[in-house]
Amino acid sequence: MEELLSRSVPLLPPYETKEKAPPPAERRSAEFVRYYRGLEAGPRRAELLGCLARDFGADHGRVAEFSAKVLQAREQEREQGALLQAEDRLRYYLTPRYRALFQHLGRLEGGLRFLVELRGDLVEGLAAKAVDGPHVKEMSGVLKNMLSEWFSTGFLNLERVTWQSPCEVLQKISDSEAVHPVRNWVDLKRRVGPYRRCYFFSHCAIPGEPLIILHVALTSDISSSIQSIVKDVESLETEDADKITTAIFYSISLAQQGLQGVELGNHLIKQVVKELQKDLPQIKAFSSLSPIPGFMKWLLGLLSSQTKELGRNELFTESERQEISEITEDSTTETLKKLLSNSEWVKSETLVKALHSPLMRLCAWYLYGEKHRGYALNPVANFHLQNGAELWRINWMGDMSPRGITASCGMMVNYRYFLEDTASNSAAYLGTKHIKASEQVLSLVSQFQQNSKL
Repeated sequence: MEELLSRSVPLLPPYETKEKAPPPAERRSAEFVRYYRGLEAGPRRAELLGCLARDFGADHGRVAEFSAKVLQAREQEREQGALLQAEDRLRYYLTPRYRALFQHLGRLEGGLRFLVELRGDLVEGLAAKAVDGPHVKEMSGVLKNMLSEWFSTGFLNLERVTWQSPCEVLQKISDSEAVHPVRNWVDLKRRVGPYRRCYFFSHCAIPGEPLIILHVALTSDISSSIQSIVKDVESLETEDADKITTAIFYSISLAQQGLQGVELGNHLIKQVVKELQKDLPQIKAFSSLSPIPGFMKWLLGLLSSQTKELGRNELFTESERQEISEITEDSTTETLKKLLSNSEWVKSETLVKALHSPLMRLCAWYLYGEKHRGYALNPVANFHLQNGAELWRINWMGDMSPRGITASCGMMVNYRYFLEDTASNSAAYLGTKHIKASEQVLSLVSQFQQNSKL
């Protein structure tokens, strides 16, 4: 393994030669690809990736040497050219040596696809702690940045999926659906049929291969329930353009794990909006209907931090505490945690009614008030807010599927795209971390603040 890496990874030549590293023989690059793919996924690949990250990173000795020379040039106040040259040499030796390997692999036929696969193994290995350590994380980040350049919008093609699309593309669309799983071929046919649109980005070097997929429902209003979009129907009606005034983005899924962190979703939504405006100019409203992953986990953690007695819990009003206590015959927070952890509670109309107001308040605060480094804690909220959408409406019992109940107590949220405001909203969120929210959301947040001292 070490011998293969030594042959495949070109060493940086002395800086003073001013020469680029000669590209390794195409045979050696192809040999690396064959060797890697021949390894069983798991420990053997993890070992190779760890060795590549650890032994072929930056030349730390040279980095230290030229860091000192940069400081020396500044202290001695040499001419500007000497300082710039020392800084240039430092940048040169800060470059990990495996980066050159990735560049040469990217030039092979099929090499870009291979690099996406390799980064997918890195992402999966880091998540499972099969590969770990700062060197591996750094290599994953370096490769992500390289892929971000290679997968910029100029190299991407927007493609629409219909029932007449190749069977292998339809199968990949079905397999990649991460938000609302496709149940069968009838379900898939509906999702690419009348009143529905499905688009994906492909790359010019990997034609026809879905990278990221967006599902859109064409409706007469802003949907509040996912069941109305993905429900089963006996027959598909013919599309009537006069009934379409709204586009609902109800699912966006990354089809290639290796492109995690590469900014594709934002560009995909923008391209789809342009496509829909061209094909259906009567559409005036653009909105998502989004899940709220992580809400239940956050809520249970919040309840755990409260006192045992529900009567002293500051998350509920006195009337809400009494109503819940009458139904459950037990007012402890532990009982409420067990209740919410079991999806059976949604079968009780009285419990659903009793929990409606407090859960709506808590959800509004989770989306609007809970932050990570100043930005929205919820990853889906952060994605749409970065894109310039408005946190527009929280929908009670918007997703009655087992997954929806387990993840977010059945609630969903609309992030609405007012096209004339998206640029300013995005700039305000990224610049000052300000979240643009509707009156409904702000009212729920205010109610939460009045009933809580968090």
